[in-house]
Amino acid sequence: MAEAVVLRRPGRPVAVEPVALAEPRAGEVRVRMAAAGVCHSDLLLAEGKLGEARWPIVLGHEGAGVVEALGPDVTGIEAGQRVVLCMIPSCGACRPCREGRRTLCEPVATASLAGTLLDGSTRLRGSDGEPLQHGLLLACLASDTVVPAASAIPVPDTVPLWQAALLGCAAVTGFGAVAGAGVRTGQSVAVIGCGGVGLQVIAAARLAGAAPIIVLDRQAAKRELALARGASHFLAVGDHGASDADGLGSLQAQVAQIVGGGVEHCFEVVGAAATIRLAFALLRGGGRATVVGLAGRGVEVSLPAIEFLSEKTLAGCYYGSGDARGSLERLLALTVDDRLALEQVVSHFIALEDSSVNGAFARLRAGEGARTVVLIDEQLAGRSL
Repeated sequence: MAEAVVLRRPGRPVAVEPVALAEPRAGEVRVRMAAAGVCHSDLLLAEGKLGEARWPIVLGHEGAGVVEALGPDVTGIEAGQRVVLCMIPSCGACRPCREGRRTLCEPVATASLAGTLLDGSTRLRGSDGEPLQHGLLLACLASDTVVPAASAIPVPDTVPLWQAALLGCAAVTGFGAVAGAGVRTGQSVAVIGCGGVGLQVIAAARLAGAAPIIVLDRQAAKRELALARGASHFLAVGDHGASDADGLGSLQAQVAQIVGGGVEHCFEVVGAAATIRLAFALLRGGGRATVVGLAGRGVEVSLPAIEFLSEKTLAGCYYGSGDARGSLERLLALTVDDRLALEQVVSHFIALEDSSVNGAFARLRAGEGARTVVLIDEQLAGRSL
């Protein structure tokens, strides 16, 4: 048995429940979880905004822990290995993988949408015997989980597992977005949204040599967080600043005053129609806006089509849109070198409890704080509450 965060119906509070966890099958491993981040994608799943029939489900897709058992034919990893989890263990053989779009791996996409592991089945059952879905293959807001062996990436002993957990989604997404956009030294960057992923985008832009780095967020309290990660300027966006014409014009004018026009790169890390429009509006001619934020089903965006004459680009991004495993290995090396300062992106540490996890979702809805990390096993995580 394990303890896990279970969503029974969308729009209702989640609960930590006892669940039955079957042993790993071929190509799988069982992991004792140390720590897990609470991500906006978990919130959208909990609110039913990422599709129908995606419940009951065990949530969580950003975590780290220790391998406890191996399924048949698993090689290259051992019991006792400290690992960070990757939610896209790409197959390398499907058409997107062969074309270098490994985050669009077709077998992974099929399993993720169905809430199963790669063989199309689940290892999870509730106390009533009902099958439970695996959140994005990992279901790691739990004391223990079973995942594809390719999802378990070794973590150096010098990296605390609570820090490694943050790499599994927020960092690989943020750093991948910046790398994929091709940000170069001296280029101007704007980042809209200063949550867990947005803070990683800021850090990645700083390491890429971007300047200036302008951050926009509706919470003025996030100014210090943004500046600590590498922002040069912070603009507080009012509740309607990105959604009405006057507010949009004001923000464009403020950015233009800083850079002498629009920015060369803008990263939208909210997942809302108004902020996607804002990202496109803040670009100079030839600039690129990358939508990193995940929008729920039904969100539609309208843009002034005439602005495409200025050769602006609007691009999507999923999980960094690169080789996730390779990206995680590089991020682990940066963490070993103490170049990521991951403690800066965490605003709350909580226990694996109903009220604490639901409180983390409430903060995400309100746009408050940065990343919340669940310390599932404090000894393994390397940090106490």
